[in-house]
Amino acid sequence: MSGTLYVVGTPIGNLGDLSPRGAQTLEDCDFIAAEDTRVTLKLLNHFGIKKPLVSYYEHNRRARGDEILSRLLAGESCALVTDAGMPAISDPGEDLVRLCHEHGVAVAAVPGPCAFATALAISGMPAGRFTFEGFLSVNKPGRRDHLRQVQNETRTMIFYEAPHKLPATLRDMYAVFGERHIAIVRELTKVYEEVIRTTFSEAIARCEQTPIKGEIVLIVEGAPLPQQEETASEDALALALQYLEEGLSPTDAAKRAARETGHKKGDIYKLLTERKETDGT
Repeated sequence: MSGTLYVVGTPIGNLGDLSPRGAQTLEDCDFIAAEDTRVTLKLLNHFGIKKPLVSYYEHNRRARGDEILSRLLAGESCALVTDAGMPAISDPGEDLVRLCHEHGVAVAAVPGPCAFATALAISGMPAGRFTFEGFLSVNKPGRRDHLRQVQNETRTMIFYEAPHKLPATLRDMYAVFGERHIAIVRELTKVYEEVIRTTFSEAIARCEQTPIKGEIVLIVEGAPLPQQEETASEDALALALQYLEEGLSPTDAAKRAARETGHKKGDIYKLLTERKETDGT
């Protein structure tokens, strides 16, 4: 009988964020596959855990993935960890997870911190609908091409970025997206955690004066909805009417329908009011 691959979320800064179940899984598994064994060893030492480590990262994932799979098929259990956060999110761990599924090896989640979700939660940016874009290409043509693909994306967009690349990325985003509101979230859960709510032009000027340091999550306002989509559709109205029948107030019904359809709450509420007046209720 094959073993199990445990996908274990690890702290993104504060070691105290490792869950009790995460620590127990690292203690109980046969071996740990880590993006950087030196980083993971610090975590294990902090919790007094001694466990065999094997490296699994971008440049050895194919050969090492086969080795790990063989051990799993032989009945051993493995905990997959990345340097920080959830493995397989902008991480080569996704290849190992897919490999296990393809060969019938059980994969179990041990949830933990995730940088993009944590950053969005404290950014104050619209979070009802969003898209995670991960890291942009290191070369300018690839970066510009990625940005052009999402130029008209109306949902909030989330990117990971390294501090030394941030000025160039902000300039490219400004060139492709135009002026928009953004949140630069840096050093999550660490001593210097900070949320910088600003705009592209202001952020570019700030970077020219003082570099922004630390691990960065960049949250970008989505493109404005086309004019014809700014009023609530009949589908949104129908959804709000359904919530009214379920006992919600007009305000709450409009708010919930707006959250689920992306239309403006005020537009839906206006249509609800007009419909009530027409019906004589």
